[in-house]
Amino acid sequence: SHKAPREKLGPRLVKGALYTYVRPEPTQEPELLAVSPCALEDLNIASQETEGEDFRETVAGNKIIAWDENTGEGIYPWAQCYGGYQFGQWAGQLGDGRAISLFEIPNQETKIRYELQLKGAGRTPYSRFADGKAVLRSSIREFIVSEALNALKIPTTRALSLTLAPHARVRRERTEPGAIVARFAQSWLRIGTFDLLRARGDRALIRQLSTYVAEEVFPGWESLPALLPAGEPKDTAISVQRGITSQEIQGEAENQENRFTRLYREIVRRNARVVASWQAYAFTNGVLNTDNTSIFGLSIDFGPFAFLDNFDPNYTPNHDDHSQRYSYRNQPSIIWWNLVRLGEAMGELMGAGARCDETEFVEEGVRKDWVDELVARAENLIQKIGEEYKAVFLAEYTRLMTARLGLKETKDGDFDTLFSGLLDSLEALELDFNHTFRKLCNIKMADLETEEQRKDVAGRFFHHEGLTGLAGNEDDARKRIANWLDKWRARVREDWGDEATADGERAAAMKKVNPKFTPRSWILDELITRVEQQGERDVLQRVLHMALNPFEDSWGGDAAEEERFCGDVPRGNRAMQCSCSS
Repeated sequence: SHKAPREKLGPRLVKGALYTYVRPEPTQEPELLAVSPCALEDLNIASQETEGEDFRETVAGNKIIAWDENTGEGIYPWAQCYGGYQFGQWAGQLGDGRAISLFEIPNQETKIRYELQLKGAGRTPYSRFADGKAVLRSSIREFIVSEALNALKIPTTRALSLTLAPHARVRRERTEPGAIVARFAQSWLRIGTFDLLRARGDRALIRQLSTYVAEEVFPGWESLPALLPAGEPKDTAISVQRGITSQEIQGEAENQENRFTRLYREIVRRNARVVASWQAYAFTNGVLNTDNTSIFGLSIDFGPFAFLDNFDPNYTPNHDDHSQRYSYRNQPSIIWWNLVRLGEAMGELMGAGARCDETEFVEEGVRKDWVDELVARAENLIQKIGEEYKAVFLAEYTRLMTARLGLKETKDGDFDTLFSGLLDSLEALELDFNHTFRKLCNIKMADLETEEQRKDVAGRFFHHEGLTGLAGNEDDARKRIANWLDKWRARVREDWGDEATADGERAAAMKKVNPKFTPRSWILDELITRVEQQGERDVLQRVLHMALNPFEDSWGGDAAEEERFCGDVPRGNRAMQCSCSS
């Protein structure tokens, strides 16, 4: 691979393997635009390293520092092979069409291992008809949102650096400058990795991949969650037992669970938690194909993503998603749809139960006389773990929303009275989702004592131009919000009491979970224009700093710009959409 001409390392079918060695395409006169200080810290890289040639040339794809060309020893770059269901239809072999992994970085302090990857580094065997490049526009978006989600404590892949390729001219809807994002994650494996092997009937590699995920991606078989005790999943699924050895079988008959079922459960639970975070912070991925769904439970592959502006559950940031398959409302059910595809790929291993290690099964497959038993068990286990998915999702969503509303604990009735009541009002009145929570932080209980006070406070949530035509008349809107504020006031007082310090303590707690800044689509569009077309560089650092510290009241930069980015979204820029090529 290393000696082959770079232009010959292009598309082909790859079978019997999940990666291919391929080197990045060199970048002429690269310009390092930005580096995330938070990423440097998590990778345990000293900030002064970013000034050196090794760092700059590595993140530009010009230097392979983990491999010795003379001896052939070390780690050579590679691209992953996977498939996927795209918009519900099988798409065949996909893979890393423009991403090339360089090496793994173990952090000796945190004991977390990350895989560093360059996106936009040139064609690979998985590029199909594409050029393997990334445009500056999409690279800025991914760089900022990766670090923004992490700052919000939403599980995500990360971004280390952004490099401009000034001589690359990349054709999308128009000709654009190219760029490379150096990104990293605990794992880049996807549900689509399993999908491809199932489609090809590669039983041996599915088993090998499952074992690799348990032993190398996760901390080992004993780290996986055990069979739930008897009872309703909503009561038993939150805290799970771990420490079960790889050979132990739990349960009987169709409920019999082996280590592969425990692996499936871990992947399901991780994805339930990440989608709960998306819903709680109104993040919409835009393209949730199975090749964009992480085995590790991470937000991954940022194309036409967006944070909601006005609360519209049917919103999708993807202008090609005409059926709204990947709308905000559908994200929990779509992630489960994807996880069922994973269950189908792992179904034979799960359904085998206690017989999963029998020589005949491993080498030859399922005998006809126990096919029905295996299928019935696999279907039952997937269905049961589906109930667990719902329970974990609701528990995590409830935890996050409780904190966002400034409550210390969740009580019966909170979901319907407070959560649903607020969301229904935001939707009906077309109000901003994340701004609403930040504004709640600063409301004093003394300002909500009477109905007239509450109606006056209600106006704080309106857009600067007032209500839209679809929201009805202003008096009804104020009454609706005032009614909800009255219920919220009562619950806040139950949890915080009437002490003089309660307002300040609650506000401080709420501001730790309710961001003042989120990188909205209009901000990213302005950022792209200023960096790409106007040659600005400092604004990229300022927006990155805000994204890394979203809960602050100010950031010590351009105060007017900060307030504008955190203020009301311009009416014409709400609910923006873009394409997958972005």
